Amino acid sequence: MKPADLQYRSSKSLLVQGMENFWKVAFFLIVLFQSAVSMAQDVQYSQFYANPLYLNPAFAGSSEMSRLGVNYRNQWPGLDQSINSYSASFDSYIFNANSGIGILFNKSQQSQANLSISEIAGSYSYRARLGFRSFLRVGGQVSYIDRDAYFGNLVFGSQIDDASGSISDFSGENLGADVRHQFVDYSAGLLFNNESAWFGVSAHHLSQPNISFMDGQMSQLPLKLSVHGGVKFDLSGGASRNFMNRRENVREFMIAFNYKNQEPFQQLDLGAQLNIQPLVIGLWYRGIPVAGSQNAQHESLIGLVGISLANGIDVGYSYDYSISSLGNANSAGAHEISIRYSFLAGSQQGAGRKSSMPCFKY
Repeated sequence: MKPADLQYRSSKSLLVQGMENFWKVAFFLIVLFQSAVSMAQDVQYSQFYANPLYLNPAFAGSSEMSRLGVNYRNQWPGLDQSINSYSASFDSYIFNANSGIGILFNKSQQSQANLSISEIAGSYSYRARLGFRSFLRVGGQVSYIDRDAYFGNLVFGSQIDDASGSISDFSGENLGADVRHQFVDYSAGLLFNNESAWFGVSAHHLSQPNISFMDGQMSQLPLKLSVHGGVKFDLSGGASRNFMNRRENVREFMIAFNYKNQEPFQQLDLGAQLNIQPLVIGLWYRGIPVAGSQNAQHESLIGLVGISLANGIDVGYSYDYSISSLGNANSAGAHEISIRYSFLAGSQQGAGRKSSMPCFKY
């Protein structure tokens, strides 16, 4: 083989290796950016109606029963930078006070920085009658939040060699290895409903607390606004029955939306659910569907299946199929499971009447 051929093959090999390193670094930066964006915002659940106190504190007691629920979400399991979120809640309606109370536990962990966020919150809502089966609920929530992070495993841009893609040990960043920060947070919400529709508005982080891990530095948690609502269509033809808040022969179709804004991000969920007792199936679109605009941001399609039993147990599973630039093949989407148990507790006053909240189950 000629020396020129050897030199050509060597140069070609270096070029291929350089391109491979480039794409590895580029993909790493995309994943790091996506992780940073996700944790700058609040953790989101696809089955947000199965976690109602997290969506809007005015949902406390909205079923006019007692509810105990747990939620689990595994986001981007195909990546090393996956996000795991857990939630547990309890809420109950107090008939003689027209009030709802609730307690909520949240925890999320992002593996890239071992960032762990824990929250315990108490909720209260008051229900006012506006007309026949037409109500307005006003709710508030107080939370205690703990943020804990380990920065020893983080990789910064200053550590990456552009030529080889290798990562050095020292970043030059002035961060401690393990840091914690606690603060109190406040939220509020409104919720209107009649027999066939609902509309709510909630505001989280009203005080915009400082979440910086650095002493003397200010990094405010942005205010999160949510506008949500929907309409229910009864398909039973009057064949459904209700006894002690246990519904039978339910056939209904519902459409809903949930718009969220938490600077500088915004997001719109559009969905539909078909409830043919005991089976519930649903489909959601998540993104900003602005056709022909640079602002269009398509994030995921979400499929859901649930079982809603007459004994008060609801179990739901959903899968987020990523349609964003991250790609489903790389991220493996997101899995989410919810389990909820509804029952009557305490005073039985009003237990025989039909609950008026026509909301999504998941």
